[in-house]
Amino acid sequence: MTLPNSFTHASMLLFFGLISASANAATDQSRVSEWVQQQMTRESTVPVLIRLHDGVSRQAWSHIDSPLARRTMMVNALRQQAEASQQNLVRLLIEEGIAHRSFWVVNMIQADLTADLIEQLSKHPDVAYLHANPNVKANLPETNPLDLLNSAAFNRAVESSLSHVGADQLWSMGVRGQGIVIGGQDTGYQWDHPALIDSYRGNQGGTPSHDYHWHDAIHSGGGICGADSVVPCDDHNHGTHTMGTMTGDDGAGNQIGMAPGATWIGCRNMDQGNGTPATYSECFEWFLAPTDLNGNNPDPAMAPHVINNSWGCPPSEGCTDPAVMQTVVETVRAAGIMVVVSAGNSGSSCSSVETPAAIYDASFTVGNTRLNDAIHNSSSRGPVSVDGSNRLKPDISAPGTSIRSSIRGGAYASFTGTSMSGPHVAGHMALLMSADPSLIGQVNTLEQLTRDSAVPLTSTQNCGGLAGQSPNHVFGHGRINSRAAFELLDNRLFSDGFESL
Repeated sequence: MTLPNSFTHASMLLFFGLISASANAATDQSRVSEWVQQQMTRESTVPVLIRLHDGVSRQAWSHIDSPLARRTMMVNALRQQAEASQQNLVRLLIEEGIAHRSFWVVNMIQADLTADLIEQLSKHPDVAYLHANPNVKANLPETNPLDLLNSAAFNRAVESSLSHVGADQLWSMGVRGQGIVIGGQDTGYQWDHPALIDSYRGNQGGTPSHDYHWHDAIHSGGGICGADSVVPCDDHNHGTHTMGTMTGDDGAGNQIGMAPGATWIGCRNMDQGNGTPATYSECFEWFLAPTDLNGNNPDPAMAPHVINNSWGCPPSEGCTDPAVMQTVVETVRAAGIMVVVSAGNSGSSCSSVETPAAIYDASFTVGNTRLNDAIHNSSSRGPVSVDGSNRLKPDISAPGTSIRSSIRGGAYASFTGTSMSGPHVAGHMALLMSADPSLIGQVNTLEQLTRDSAVPLTSTQNCGGLAGQSPNHVFGHGRINSRAAFELLDNRLFSDGFESL
């Protein structure tokens, strides 16, 4: 196209701006994320999650006592809905030659779309909303190289953070997390780390097998692990560190895990520390019904009892839609799986708990305390204002400062952040369910037991007007106390011994 000589640079910008505005004028903006609308004028394609209408009630099976039966019925209903309702849109995407991925945990499809297709789908009768799917750089802890060198050089037996919350006292009574499966979604895991190899569920039968125990949601890139790794692999260190705090024990003096008798399974949701709402959702979906390495034959019986989530999806990186994963987390919780989420490291200001999935009521959100039970400056605070709820967050706190745990290469290092606090709580939940298996699938009861037994902590910081009160928006209901929670259980655990259960 040839433009008149009288067109200035400003006129050109205005001219093309008007063209863009005209092209998108027919978009139903009420059904398109603000971030997506902004990207439509800047990029040739936009990463989008196409959410379809959802007719499955997550509470329809809440009356069923068996967590497995409840989860199986829910998974079957969700899969059937996705298969039936997504056909028209999938056919359209195939005709347009657009790569896509279907989900059933929430009725949605992931794809990179042009502005024209976004406009078209915003008015499509099957589409409920077009969410953003940005690539998100997680706020992962930084480590000092000296920490890596020094902490790998010696064993410290039971880590002080574990004894501080009374985990080792439960071990002495035979409660070590046995019978419980912990799921972790993170940067991946070194499954054969000396502190993790014996608790990896894929290594319980003599010959290691990764079917149903490992999933990689990273389908391109992947750093040293590559994409679609068929063995558990960590491209960062962060994931291996968090899992060590949950189950780690090398049998040679490094007792770093809250629940060393539990087994673990894992899903990589970040590419060298970068994830998307789609990769996080893919891991949640896999945990509901783990599959073989080819993604086939999903089995709800292989689901974990608790999932640790030491990651966030911040608005500063494009996650401007607070509700993008809300239904995903609510679905996992309704299936009887505890969802533990780190509060984030955006403190010390109030209302700094602002990232999915920490902001959701369905998440059990964790703040970072020091070993003297003071809050760490960086620990994010409530109330949650980003979605207008003003709900209390965090729910609870746990040690997360200078936590020594496993890293790649069979080594150990000390990290600081709520990423380190969350695994303490996930391990705590495993201990409680191991002590009383009737708690499995009883998410509300587990949360209430943890709140009631916590060491109450107050703050002079007046977030939400709760200065000097407990609970509050700095510590939540206080710091976890595993021994006190155990004592709230049936007294026969003490009178008859753990073996009598």
